[in-house]
Amino acid sequence: MELYQLRSFVAVAEMRHLTRAAEKLHISQPALSAQIRALEDTFAVALFERTPAGMVLTAAGRRLLPLAEKVLSAAQAMRNEARAIKGEIGGIVRVGTVSDPEFIRVAPFMSATVRRYPLVEIEFHHVVTGEAFEKIRDGGLDVSFYYGDLSHPDVGVVDLRECAFRIAVPISWKDRLVEGSFEELSKQPWVIPPPISSYHDLIRGLFKQYGVKPTRVVEADHEAVISSLAISGVGVALMREEKALERERAGEIMIWGDIRLSTRLQFIYPKERKEDPIIRAIVALVEEVWAPGPTP
Repeated sequence: MELYQLRSFVAVAEMRHLTRAAEKLHISQPALSAQIRALEDTFAVALFERTPAGMVLTAAGRRLLPLAEKVLSAAQAMRNEARAIKGEIGGIVRVGTVSDPEFIRVAPFMSATVRRYPLVEIEFHHVVTGEAFEKIRDGGLDVSFYYGDLSHPDVGVVDLRECAFRIAVPISWKDRLVEGSFEELSKQPWVIPPPISSYHDLIRGLFKQYGVKPTRVVEADHEAVISSLAISGVGVALMREEKALERERAGEIMIWGDIRLSTRLQFIYPKERKEDPIIRAIVALVEEVWAPGPTP
């Protein structure tokens, strides 16, 4: 078993397509197929099912993927440590994002990274909040932004700020809902993320508070998609307060009532890697970018 074979395994699992995974790895498709076959021979199990829709992980593949990601993460940490010994910090850092780039300050973060650590390469991966935690725990991501107040023995946390959410109603519903009760609002279609998302917990907590359940649910797992569905009239949704106020001023949605739900925006990383030079560097940069005062 070679590291490059594990890297190929993880890439195919992520891309779910041999051609796209080969392009990402900058190798030919036949070479990638040969690496996957060799790894399957080594493990004596099939890792993927070849379907018309692409490469689908088998049950064995799903069990082995987190372990492969941990091995690759440990190998990267060793390379990072060797570079630090030489006085350099470099390598690839997989960063999970859970919101729009402006809100989580991607531009100042990247600017500081390029200026301070030119040998560091950043890969951004948009994830749902619960998925971010799982990937940090299992080695699929190196660091990630996270919605919620996370406290876990395996995860290090940098607390960034409070995030408030408001109930956004399609502007076309304004006349019939402006004076309505929450019970009436609950009978309308709601755009709700899957249970793995902290948005889901916020909405379910709200319904529990009023003792009702949503009648009709449209599931979406991306903040921008959820907002666009509310704007286009598909359903009621939670929208980040800054975005909701902006959209209301533009006449695209109505903020319903004075309900204000809050959670935390955090930056998380594997606690076992807290002494990894590249993790220390990235965490320090995030703390700098999010230091109190004007946005850098």
